[in-house]
Amino acid sequence: MGKGLRRLKDLAGRAGRWLGLTGRPVEAKATVAVAADRFDVMTWQETFDQATALQDLAEELNERFDHTEDLLRDVFLAAFKASPQLRGRQEMDVSRLVNHQVVAAMLDSAEYEELHRATAGDPYAAAMAVLAQGQVLRRLLEQTRDAEEKGRQAREAQDEVAEAAREVAEALAAAAREEAGDGTVPEEAADAVERALARAEAAEEAAQEASLAAAQALAAVTPAIRTGVRRAMAQAAEAAQEEEGLMRAWGLDRGQLERMPFAERARLAERLRTGRLGAYADLIGRFRMMAFGERARRVENAPGELVGITLGDDLARVVPSELANLGVPVMRAVFAAKYAEAGLMVYDSQGEQSTGQGAIIACVDTSASMAFHHGNPDAITAEAWAKGCALALLDQARQAKRDFVGILFSSPDEISVHRFPATSPAVIADVIGFAEMFYGGGTDFESPLGAAVEVLEAEFNAAGRPRGDIVLITDGVCGVSEEWVHGWNEAKRELGFRLFGIAIGGGAAAGPGSVLDALCDNLRALEDLTDPRAVSDLFRLI
Repeated sequence: MGKGLRRLKDLAGRAGRWLGLTGRPVEAKATVAVAADRFDVMTWQETFDQATALQDLAEELNERFDHTEDLLRDVFLAAFKASPQLRGRQEMDVSRLVNHQVVAAMLDSAEYEELHRATAGDPYAAAMAVLAQGQVLRRLLEQTRDAEEKGRQAREAQDEVAEAAREVAEALAAAAREEAGDGTVPEEAADAVERALARAEAAEEAAQEASLAAAQALAAVTPAIRTGVRRAMAQAAEAAQEEEGLMRAWGLDRGQLERMPFAERARLAERLRTGRLGAYADLIGRFRMMAFGERARRVENAPGELVGITLGDDLARVVPSELANLGVPVMRAVFAAKYAEAGLMVYDSQGEQSTGQGAIIACVDTSASMAFHHGNPDAITAEAWAKGCALALLDQARQAKRDFVGILFSSPDEISVHRFPATSPAVIADVIGFAEMFYGGGTDFESPLGAAVEVLEAEFNAAGRPRGDIVLITDGVCGVSEEWVHGWNEAKRELGFRLFGIAIGGGAAAGPGSVLDALCDNLRALEDLTDPRAVSDLFRLI
């Protein structure tokens, strides 16, 4: 039997390994490194569709590199998922091993934990983390370009092996159709099978070499990936913490932020960063924290510190010797008589002065001089300090379920009234509008204080609530007319409100005989703008 009469059975034996490759489905390798369920995928897609900046980054990277949208998704999910699971290397498509190494380095870095605390479960924060890493990702992709190319070549080589195996199967099937009764096939059909087998073996060898080259290229850039990823994590963590602190300073908790649409939240963050008070978020935050601490310390309508014994009818504070009389039948009538006349011996105590019931009103001077820092070395302006204090007073009012009104003033015709009723949530856009408005004119006290009285009068007439509190924060000096003072005193007598004055810079504005000294129930001069605790007692009194 010559060469042309080779048996089909022998050819099939040699081709068996390749037939095995074509006889079963090719296992699809993963193209993304972080395992995700359909809800994770939906979250990524929805966030990507809403975030123009993410789309722009993906488009820019796609123009220069391969598989970058898969990488961005992996980085996003690593930041977003509470417990991200990294696929094993053997599960990954060889063309995505660079992406896998980037994410592996990310999850292994110490900086990741710090970032993850701020981004887990928050799609917006996770997207911002991706964007914060954009510049480093660009450099990493440039540094790993050769490894990426080797991975692509390895993927193509694997595809060629699969194609060669298919050709072996086709050549063998063609030979089978020409099989003679004795099991032999013609020379031409046998040669076709031989050629297909040679190509398959060559493709397999090339694929092995390509895979080895890809692995070596990846190993060579792994140190650079780790270094770059740590840098990216640190930058993203810093950006996330800054934004988290910014939002917290403005009284926005994570729950509120997560309910906001992506675009609205992005606009809000940009406005807070670049707005008039953007540089003073730390001061605003310290004001609010200080006020919170003072509220926790305040004792109101509570026993407080025992200072002695007095007479009264508070059964909760009756001294033991008086209570002993109840155990003696003949003394019970005496006890009852004392109780009726508020003549029982009771413990006397002293707590903090009780606060008001009506609205809290902050009158903030926005004259030109309030934009100066009054010699403060940290360059905190009088305006920033005053508005930080006013925002803390807004918190104070909401905690006490009292209305808050912010009145910004400058020259007589420059005044704006910002109302925040206790019955309605404080809309952040309105809060920012109040905080950012600035006139830059002169100083007039009559208009803002008159507007404050009108607010308290309307509140008293509508709800019967007296004892409002007005806080006037100014760095200026101005006069008031005798007629106006007369009306002011009448209104104060009728409504029972208090006026607290804060004179920034001190000097003549807070001196004896000044207008503020005559008008205010409580006046203090403030020269150090760096420490909100200079007015901490105010938040126990208001």
